[in-house]
Amino acid sequence: MGIEEGVVELHDDKGKIDKKLTISVHTFSDLTYTSPVVFLYLLKECYAHGTCKATNKFRILQQKVYHALENSPQPGPATFVVWCLYVLPIFGLHCEGFSHLIISALRRFLNLAPTLEDTSKAKVIAARLFLDIVGGLVDHDERIVVKILEVFDVKLADVDEALCQLNVQDDYKPDTAKTLVEDYIFKLIDSQSYMTAASLLEHFSIRQSGKSFLVKMMQNKQSRAAEKWATFMGKSMLCALVQEYVDQNMLKQAYETIKKNDLKQEFPDVYHKCKESLLKKLAEKALWDLAEAKTHGDKQLLEYLVYLAMEAGYSEKVDELCERYSLEGFLNVKESEGSVLQSKYLHLDELAVENIIWVDEVDGLCAATSHIEGCKVVGLDCEWKPNYVKGSKPNKVSIMQIASDKTVFIFDLIKLFEDIPDILDNCLSRILQSPRILKLGYNFQCDIKQLAHSYGELRCFNNYEKLLDMQNVFKETRGGLSGLAEKILGTGLNKTRRNSNWELRPLSHNQLEYAALDAAVLVHIFHHFHNHSQSAGFPDGHDKIEWKSHIVRKL
Repeated sequence: MGIEEGVVELHDDKGKIDKKLTISVHTFSDLTYTSPVVFLYLLKECYAHGTCKATNKFRILQQKVYHALENSPQPGPATFVVWCLYVLPIFGLHCEGFSHLIISALRRFLNLAPTLEDTSKAKVIAARLFLDIVGGLVDHDERIVVKILEVFDVKLADVDEALCQLNVQDDYKPDTAKTLVEDYIFKLIDSQSYMTAASLLEHFSIRQSGKSFLVKMMQNKQSRAAEKWATFMGKSMLCALVQEYVDQNMLKQAYETIKKNDLKQEFPDVYHKCKESLLKKLAEKALWDLAEAKTHGDKQLLEYLVYLAMEAGYSEKVDELCERYSLEGFLNVKESEGSVLQSKYLHLDELAVENIIWVDEVDGLCAATSHIEGCKVVGLDCEWKPNYVKGSKPNKVSIMQIASDKTVFIFDLIKLFEDIPDILDNCLSRILQSPRILKLGYNFQCDIKQLAHSYGELRCFNNYEKLLDMQNVFKETRGGLSGLAEKILGTGLNKTRRNSNWELRPLSHNQLEYAALDAAVLVHIFHHFHNHSQSAGFPDGHDKIEWKSHIVRKL
């Protein structure tokens, strides 16, 4: 049986050929007279040759070993593998990797074609192997030990039987298998191998360790091991784990444990506190619809969400939630909060914007295009309805805002595309591809991508001329456009509506103002920066050189 170089095809999830790789492979066509040592040597030689990366070699050789187990290894597939595990440590650096490889191949083989006689013999040898590993006679990584016990289903009774069959030396006489296993586990705990220790406690159904073990794992930041062990131990230890999470302010982990193990009644306050923390994070990201869905109609959580909306100045969301869920007692509070919020964020009247014009028909489109063509500088922005379904396609861009000094036009792209696509294409091409108009955006690459994806049939979104992305000019600014507005103009933007339903018709007054403000503020930041660079805290001449170098003449 020789080693030959062959071409192996790797396939992706859809069954298509992902790549072709060269690797030295052995047919392993008949293992009747092949010893474990020879088999492993040939496997090592296969691994040592070829052009594959290590991960691809592992996948290919795992497949080869799986098929080899069908070719009469003696005295049987499972027994053959456990003898391989006995001799693998002599292969040094290859030991751990090859152990994972042949165990995973055997696990797959046993799922399809187990033989009772073979697996019973293998279990006896595996129990003896475990004793030799614990006694230091065979050297295997602790994670391999767990896999050996699992794949060969070695229990305490099997270890006990193996002990009885041994002529044990004087310094190696544990009273029972349980004592031996516990001693081994305590050594793992002392070496802080908590996940392995927890796995072995679960595998052998040993429940002696108490809360101190849980605390020790949490103190050493081994929460995954702690959760695995607490799940095995049962409800009382899971409750102790939740309390540890709360004490360490790990509210997300506490919430997940409560939810997964139905502990809501045991920790009602913690559960609501965790839910409120989640709602607050979603509200900070302006994911209001998703936050509402996460309440599942719970009145206490809905009231908290209303307070968050009031705090953010999102008055229509407050009204919407109060009306939908018949929540009372918020109107007076909302009015008193309103005056405070007025001074907290930038408003359109501070930017001297005189008109917000909604454009959804041909005459309005032509008039808006003529007005914008007469401008030297305009601000651009887009909005679309968020999609919260993981893996689904994003929604179409709903509106495009184009702002001059005193007027903001809001184009209903969905309606204009449906009614007059050719005229829309022509008008926006005259604006977006004009070398005379400086177009300002913020992180506009995202909008460009979304526009092209939404309206691929229109040529207007394929090319842009004289575009300046303000994010590239102010790279050090945090907080997005709102942070930039606060830095340059002294007041930030209220971004609570950015993830609202932009396909709603008509848009609310607050939605129109929000959309208009995002485009208009770009023009004012540009003029302020261009005309008052020294008062804005920038070096003299910065406005004359740096911002011009960022203009994209053609895209």
